[in-house]
This record gives sequence, structure tokens and C-alpha cells, in this order.
Amino acid sequence: MPLRHSRSPLSSERRADPGAARTAAVALLAKRDFAAGELLAKLTARGFGHETARAVIGELTAAGTLNEARYAENYVAWHAARGQGPLRLSADLRRHGVAEALIEAALAGGPDWTVLAGRVRRSKFGSQAPASWREKARQVRFLQYRGFSSDHIRAATGADPDWTEGP
Repeated sequence: MPLRHSRSPLSSERRADPGAARTAAVALLAKRDFAAGELLAKLTARGFGHETARAVIGELTAAGTLNEARYAENYVAWHAARGQGPLRLSADLRRHGVAEALIEAALAGGPDWTVLAGRVRRSKFGSQAPASWREKARQVRFLQYRGFSSDHIRAATGADPDWTEGP
């Protein structure tokens, strides 16, 4: 049976200790990048005061240790490589508290979303174009779930409003 580390509540001195909060923040950032809002939530969940955590985040941002633009770019690159589209990534980044301008810049610097949608469709369904409206609708739903826009989906599935089913 695995042992769990118990986190006892921090004393009032430790709650307001910027050194301890900075150490905890750097330890978290050593594992992966975080958005400022995520890091704030993690630090307050560990028992640090809201103002102490905000001050530490401000220091780390000023020092360049915490960089939301870098976070957004890395997030887009990682999740796009896993086949997720720009609408889903945009919503995720907003939920993490990243500024809209940074989200737009990261998505603009991402892959060609139309090409990615086609690649994701082919990896899931094969290279054959969908043979029926039912199959096309299934592929469209899959790409919508992945976060691609209707233009990307139309290009990936070859949707044509005048398309008719085969003989």
C-alpha cells in the first residue's frame, strides 16, 4: 500500500512566509510550466496566503521564471501534437487564466490547423473519404470534439454542400 504524504495545515507564520512560498512555487515550476492563475491556486491550496502567493508570483514573473507567453506556446505545441484543435486549446488556456492576446499569439504560432485536422481525421478513420453522410457526420463530431473549427473540418472531411451519396 503506497504511503501518502500528509499535508498538515501551515502555521500562520509559515502561511505568510514569502521564502517558503517561493520555494514551493519553484519546486512546482521545476516539474512543468504553469499559468499564473494555476500557480496561485496551487500555492493557496498548499496553505499559503493569497497575498503572499500573489507577491511571489509577481517576483517570479519579473525574474522570468514564470512566463505566461512561454506557457501558452508550450501548451499549444504539446496539445496540437496530440491532435487537439485551436478551439479546444483556446478554451483550455482561458480556463487556466491566460490573457486573450497571449492565447491568440500562441495559436497563430501553432501548426497549420487545416493540415492537422486532416492528419487527425486520417489517423482515426483512414485515408478513404467518408462514403456516406452518416460516416461524414461521425467524423465531423469527432473533429468537433477535438476542437477544430467548421472550416478546418470542412477541409479535412471534404464536405461539400452539393455532395450526394454514392450509387
